[in-house]
Parts: sequence; structure tokens; C-alpha cells
Amino acid sequence: MHVGLMIYGSIETLTGGYLYDRKFCEFLASQGDRAEVISLPRRDHLLRALADNASPSLIRQVAGAPFDVLVQDELIHPSTVLLNRRLRSKARCPIVTIVHLLRSSERAVRLRRLSSSTERRYLAGVDGAVFNSETTRAAVESLLGRRLPGVVSYPGGDHLAADAADASEAKIAARARAQGALSVLSIANVLPGKGLHVLVDALGHLPAEGWRLTVVGSLTMNRAYAARLRGLIESTGLRDNVDLVGAVPNSRVADYLRDSHLLVVPSDYEALGIAYLEAMRFGLPVIATTAGGAGEIVGHGSEGFLVAPGDAAALTAHLRLLGEDRELLLRMGLAAQGRAARHPTWRESFEPARG
Repeated sequence: MHVGLMIYGSIETLTGGYLYDRKFCEFLASQGDRAEVISLPRRDHLLRALADNASPSLIRQVAGAPFDVLVQDELIHPSTVLLNRRLRSKARCPIVTIVHLLRSSERAVRLRRLSSSTERRYLAGVDGAVFNSETTRAAVESLLGRRLPGVVSYPGGDHLAADAADASEAKIAARARAQGALSVLSIANVLPGKGLHVLVDALGHLPAEGWRLTVVGSLTMNRAYAARLRGLIESTGLRDNVDLVGAVPNSRVADYLRDSHLLVVPSDYEALGIAYLEAMRFGLPVIATTAGGAGEIVGHGSEGFLVAPGDAAALTAHLRLLGEDRELLLRMGLAAQGRAARHPTWRESFEPARG
């Protein structure tokens, strides 16, 4: 089977969505299929993206390829919402979308009404979908007002399984019970929607000697926000407590997970959260938000905690509790590891999508 995959930018980009797309291509290759990536220039404005629909070269490139199936990362919907109608008469193959999250589900969306109507029209024009969570499926069907044929293929829980193989119960217990500051990790590109300013605010209400925060993720995707976050850290006197590492290769992520007590990513919205699964594999409890699908893998009070987006006071309370009660930290860590071990692998997740 020859599969075309349309995305924005490089598939090697270090985000959860691109990791999902890479794993999808790897799975297809393992089944003897051929996946061909068609990369569109990344657009920073909805109106510029809409102009792609009139591109003769893009139409020729896609329509001229002998694909059996054309798969599109849903985030490119502004560039293909009208183009797909033209492809119907030229390409004559099914169009399937991979939905990571709806743009219209995010809090900070410019031109919200136009964005929602564009996304709705795009989804109404595809033949089927691969959803990364039940929450995402529900959001799509709510926007459409009807069911969209498709399957839920969760991100695999085995991305860092080999690296986490030595995360034994004894090691998790030793880490939790060790004397010293609570080591908080956030694996997130430094973007407004990841809620890192809320996390810094929450930690700032705890004694400085009781915690350390490490943020692993790109500092260049939104330089203005990164500068704002640095300013907040400086103005609150937390420079010695917070380490903004920047982007690192996937091979190094495991090192940070081994050395941390818990993962906190208080996003405005997270369709599921691959970083949560990665952390849980290493026996780390997770603090996430109630906005999105994190609750599908993190039980509040079991594998971690769920807070409302922007609720710094709730974050402070949970962080204080886990810093003071290391046995609770341990129980939650072991529960998280068990939950991740039961989660489907990438192969198990993608098999229904291919079938």
C-alpha cells in the first residue's frame, strides 16, 4: 500500500504530534507499506494557510502521486479544506485525517469563528479519521454535529520502554524516599498553552529550598513567551531553582525522567499527552489539567492529580503534599508505572487504523 502523509514542516520536529506521525510511518513500513511524506510550509496565520488551497503546484504534486490512501495531519486543515474537494476528481483515493487536537479546542485561537468554521468544513470533507484519544473523537463529533467514521489509536506507551526497563520498584522507592528537594520535571516546548508560567507561579509559593524545576523543551518556538517566562523567574527570585534546558534529543529525555520525582505539564488543553505516558513508564506521578484527555490515562488521586487550567493554588497544594508525603509520591509513582505498562503499544494502537 502506498500512503501519502501531508504535514506542516519537518516530521523530525520534536513535538508529541510529530512523534505520533513518525511512529505511524514506522508502523506502515513494518507492514510492508510505503509512506511518502508531503511537507507544506508552516504557516503562522490562518489566512496565509488558506491561500495554499489555490496552489497549482500543490494540487499537481498530490493529485499526480499514485497513492492508495492520502493521510493528512489534521493541523494542516486550513491549507487543504478547499484543495480536498479538487482532489476528489483527480486523485480518486480516500482521504483520512489524523486528529491530534482541534485548533478550535485551544484557548488562544485567533479568528476563532473563522477557525472553527474552516475546521468543521475540512472534517466534513474527509472519508475517515484516526483519533489519538476518545476525548479527541468526542470533540470532533461535537464540532461536526455527527459521527465521523474512524478509530481511536492512542499514542503508544512503549516509546521509551527500553530506557525505562531498569525503573524497578526498588529504584522508584529509593528515589521517592531520598532526602532533599522535590525534583519537578516539565517536558514541554516553552509555549503559552503549556502553562509553564502557572507552574512557576505555583512553585513560587513553596519554600525555595524544597523544590527544583527542570523544563525540557524548545525555547525558540515562541521567543516572546520564553523571554516572558525568564522575566517571571528573575522577578520572583527563582533563578537558582529553575533550569530551562531547551530542546534535547529523545535519547536524553530518559535521563531527566530517571532523575525526577514527578512530571507537571499544566496545559491549557492536551488531547492526551505523550509526555505523561513517558513519565509514567519511569514511575513518575503526573500533574496535568482537566482540559482535554489527560484523564483517560491519569486518575485524579491515583496516578497523579488533575487541576483546572490556570489554577496555580491547586497546583501549589498538590506539589506541597507530594513534597511532604514521600510515601504518597511513591504509591502514585508505582500506580502510574502500572497504568503505563497496561497501555497499548504503538503497534497495538495502529493495527486497527490500518485494518
